[in-house]
Amino acid sequence: MKDIKIATFGSHTALQILKGAKDEGFKTIAICEKGKTSPYKIFNVADEIIEISKFSEFEKYEQMLIKKNAIIIPHGSFVSYYNLDKLKKSKIPYYGCKNILKWESDRNLERQWLLKAGIKLPKVFESPDNVDSPVIVKEYGAKGGSGYFLAQNKKDFEEKIKTKKIAKYQIQEFIVGTPVYIHYFYSPLDDKLEIMSMDKRYESNADALGRISFSDQKNMDIATSYTVVGNFPIVVRESLLHEIIRMGENVIKASKEIEFPRGTWGPFCLETILTDKLEFYVFEISARIVAGTNPFINGSSYSYLNYDVPMSTGRRIARDIKKAIELNRLKEIVE
Repeated sequence: MKDIKIATFGSHTALQILKGAKDEGFKTIAICEKGKTSPYKIFNVADEIIEISKFSEFEKYEQMLIKKNAIIIPHGSFVSYYNLDKLKKSKIPYYGCKNILKWESDRNLERQWLLKAGIKLPKVFESPDNVDSPVIVKEYGAKGGSGYFLAQNKKDFEEKIKTKKIAKYQIQEFIVGTPVYIHYFYSPLDDKLEIMSMDKRYESNADALGRISFSDQKNMDIATSYTVVGNFPIVVRESLLHEIIRMGENVIKASKEIEFPRGTWGPFCLETILTDKLEFYVFEISARIVAGTNPFINGSSYSYLNYDVPMSTGRRIARDIKKAIELNRLKEIVE
């Protein structure tokens, strides 16, 4: 217990996870694909770097990490490259609930979870034949918005889907409003929900189109893309916090019903659209740390209210592990 190391894939949110772990006194390990080690060297967040050919072959290196007494911290790249079947067979200590990721990665299961939590959701069209209003089509899994597209009606959908290589997708009602991504943290050690930060994604080329006049766009034949290239910090109106807290608490409560008895713990994110009527529509949940927490490596306006040191979500994970070790309750948060 005195020599536990924190390890994660060198991608996505690894910089803040490793920096936060070092701030809490842990030794750190970055698992990087060959040729992609430079960020973890130049920012000096990894005490050790392990190079592997590709993330999908991670199971070959698990025994090495077990011998190094490492706990693996999942993030978006881990979920994307390391499938759930491999994860269930994995023996390396893992921070979080493994089973909850199946609810995140399957959009139908995800919807069941959110409905159980009493949260407003966009309408879902079971068939393109029923599309009678603008929709956004989303591929399953953690893809960072890549491959998403808008369609105005059935005909528009059928024309656009031909150009996409999407195996499994969901057709959602397109809600007009401001995207707000809410970063929460929940620890079973103290049964407390925290708001860590919030962000808005910067998406290419969806956000760039505002710089091009409509008259110019008409002649450019631009297909809107929602690939995420970065994130902006957001602080919402204080009067909205009550609803944000309600949604987070209900998600935790519902998670204990779908994955009885422990539910989910650690970081999670509700991805929402906030309308001009100040109503939140949740279109997605991520049951682990999200890249939108990256602007807050030095903490946020919200984490500052709870902590007297800069508290990123990455550091909050490390502090949860540290506290569990001190209380001899590590088995409650590590599988």
